[in-house]
Amino acid sequence: MPDSGEVKDTQRAKFTAMTEGTAEDWAIIAGEYIPFAAQGGKRILDHLKLLAGDSGGFPVDRLTHSLQTATRAHRDGRDEEYVVCALLHDIGDMLGAYNHPDIAASILQPFVSEQNHWMVAKHGIFQGYYFFHHLGMDRNMRDGLRDHPHFEYTAEFCEKYDQTAFDPNYESMPLEAFEPMVMKLFQAPKNSIYGDAQPG
Repeated sequence: MPDSGEVKDTQRAKFTAMTEGTAEDWAIIAGEYIPFAAQGGKRILDHLKLLAGDSGGFPVDRLTHSLQTATRAHRDGRDEEYVVCALLHDIGDMLGAYNHPDIAASILQPFVSEQNHWMVAKHGIFQGYYFFHHLGMDRNMRDGLRDHPHFEYTAEFCEKYDQTAFDPNYESMPLEAFEPMVMKLFQAPKNSIYGDAQPG
């Protein structure tokens, strides 16, 4: 039995440069890729757990904020895709201190509508309306996007769910309650250059 730290022994392609790859090589790779991709939701949930315990000075830690945002959206009757976006909107915090919305938006882009993708990608600027002025920044930075068709949609997300989700006394749903939604969303991409790939 291999140790849990050992690399799984699998069949591997034979090329050392892609110019040498054959259909057989790519059938091997595709055979590994399909089950790997199917577990994307689990890896997302595992990474989200890294937000626990890190408050960054906020009244609640980053995971609690994420759960609270998603819970508020869920209790307000938003659909599952929206709720998962609310849950994952700050998942980039640990890796992208200067562009966390971009990271979350990139992860979600193949799986969500253009409207929800834009909301996640731009939420940082919209959230800034509530605090940029305290840091010597322009709280109205979002006004540069006012003509965009998803402006009000994104402003509503921040007003109703994101900027309100720092309450230590709020009873959020546990992460486990959102797991089926996350796993379902990440099962099949809506927009991906790899979505129609067929080995052979």
